[in-house]
Amino acid sequence: MEAGVRRGDPSGLCDSLRQSPLLAVLRPGSPAQAHRQIDAVAAAGFHHVELAWSQEPWWLELLQTLPNQWPELRFGVAGVRWAEQLVVAHAQGLRFAMSPISCPLMWEQADALELTLVPGVFSPTEVHRAGARGAVKLFPAASLGPSYWRQLRGPMAPMPFCIAAGGLRPADLSAWFASGVEAVALGSTLFDQQDRLHAGHAEQLEPYLRGITTNQETL
Repeated sequence: MEAGVRRGDPSGLCDSLRQSPLLAVLRPGSPAQAHRQIDAVAAAGFHHVELAWSQEPWWLELLQTLPNQWPELRFGVAGVRWAEQLVVAHAQGLRFAMSPISCPLMWEQADALELTLVPGVFSPTEVHRAGARGAVKLFPAASLGPSYWRQLRGPMAPMPFCIAAGGLRPADLSAWFASGVEAVALGSTLFDQQDRLHAGHAEQLEPYLRGITTNQETL
């Protein structure tokens, strides 16, 4: 599957996630909240940050400022469903895009832009079709549970590089990495009402941010 990952991953996202396999997914309601949340995840040691697609008038301007303010972070966009959105994300300098769906038209657009696109998958058929191209996002992962990915490993091996996403908490990380996924995306469960990481989360996250995972099937 490595050749497929390289073909669908011009930004090298998968290689980067192997070193630090967590992503923070942010849905800020304002630029100020975005800055607070990015500061919090950067201080915790995250290297990969997704900003959920937004129609707010300040959103595009915010994206343009991020690489200069946090050059150590890899920024991408989440929640992309249309090929046109990939053009906008690429124009803002984002390095990757995540989608809740799997759409060949979006793959073609991403390839033309040389932008890494990770499609969402749910069913075995979707895993098979999208995984032949490269990395996939298992979504919504919380609804499926880590045993779902483990059960697919037998009949569908070799499995694609997988990012589990959707409703997951830091306490879920051990079980998901044990199921065989390579990375996990965490969202609103990270933050308290002041946009700081919840007490105790930094300690739970630290081994994974350093790339220490089990990442193997447990029976």
